[in-house]
Amino acid sequence: MADIEYRLPQKRELKTSIPGPKSQALTERRKKAVSAGVASSLPVFADELDGGVIRDVDGNQLVDLGSGIAVTSVGASAPKVVSRVQDAVAKFTHTCFMVTPYEDYVSVGEKIAALTPGSFEKRTALFTSGSEAVENAVKIARVHTKRQAVVVFDHAYHGRTNLTMAMTAKVMPYKQGFGPFANEVYRVPMSYPFRDPDAMTGEEAARRALSIVEKQVGAENVAAVVIEPIQGEGGFIVPAEGFLPALSFWCRDNGAVFVADEVQAGVARAGRWFASEYEGVEPDLVTFAKGIAGGMPLSGVVGRAEIMDAVHGGGLGGTYGGNPVACAAALGTLETLEEWDLVDRALEIESIIKEELGSLAESSPIVGELRGRGAMIALEFVKPGSKDPNPEAAKQIAATCLEKGVAILTCGTYGNIVRLLPPLVIDFDLLRDGLRVFAKAIEDASV
Repeated sequence: MADIEYRLPQKRELKTSIPGPKSQALTERRKKAVSAGVASSLPVFADELDGGVIRDVDGNQLVDLGSGIAVTSVGASAPKVVSRVQDAVAKFTHTCFMVTPYEDYVSVGEKIAALTPGSFEKRTALFTSGSEAVENAVKIARVHTKRQAVVVFDHAYHGRTNLTMAMTAKVMPYKQGFGPFANEVYRVPMSYPFRDPDAMTGEEAARRALSIVEKQVGAENVAAVVIEPIQGEGGFIVPAEGFLPALSFWCRDNGAVFVADEVQAGVARAGRWFASEYEGVEPDLVTFAKGIAGGMPLSGVVGRAEIMDAVHGGGLGGTYGGNPVACAAALGTLETLEEWDLVDRALEIESIIKEELGSLAESSPIVGELRGRGAMIALEFVKPGSKDPNPEAAKQIAATCLEKGVAILTCGTYGNIVRLLPPLVIDFDLLRDGLRVFAKAIEDASV
């Protein structure tokens, strides 16, 4: 495994209280310039990021356990990403691939096709955001199948566009007041081992979901079944073994398209190139975004050639889709992931997290479960002696960590999950320091 070099010292250091005076002043400016609808998890303004460190405008250095929501897996200033972006932007910032194409778009398509599960021939289309990728996957599935219905799951998060809001489960803050939403979207139960009946297998959970589809939608009407192999915003829910293969087999048998939404779990985050690999599932279509381009806006859909090519010429695209600078960043990101063995490093991060937090998770009365894969790990907080969600604990613990210089994020349908998404390049001593602050915050929690 290659040595990772850093520009900033990889240590937690507080020079002011959080937030510091410069961040507070910027917050006042922000209130007058930015819509109140755009919220931020942290009250600090970033000045420089490197490795696993966020340096704010007051000079404080925070441990980054969020990676910009799983985006900066290679760090927010990876040398190969920076170099490729600089070279690309010096040549041209934009042509619109639909007008004048360029090689890096093709190269990204070739590389992502080689990395996604399945040895079949594939095609790729590039876009800008994860929501856009998911929405286009549905468009492609509908054209291919000549059907309309889309099946999604409890706790799912697929985006903020009108169609993907309909596909997303949680109402607040993602859907509240924004309807009416797109129709022909049908929600069924997810395999959620912590909250399912005891001993329910993945196959049984799949039958529970698919029986609803067959009764209420009709298998012959389903264009696509869309699922996150590991749910993200819903709480890092890892379905029981057998659930995903059963869904995939059902789609194959019934002529529906099986879509793996790997926007958050894909691109090495979960300790595989794509999380679908854990059970040998070969999705018909895979959506990707977040970790693909080192922080530059890029997303896409990759999948079976006969499905991707079913769309008429001009039916897919977008002015900024597959922007040349973002494509260059993606090539630098993929090169960094390979050269630094970051897929394996994600598994090392998983081991460290479980080593630091495992015994506490088992003994603490407010921790219901520690779960996840790779560098995508979460703790679900509950009321002592029950499985009742405890969002107050998650909120308090996150606030305590921030006060001590550790940036963590909450999530979950009930708001009771703390998720750990460190950059894959994080220094391991820094990671342990951040986790120990987190552990102490759990021990000291008063709710």
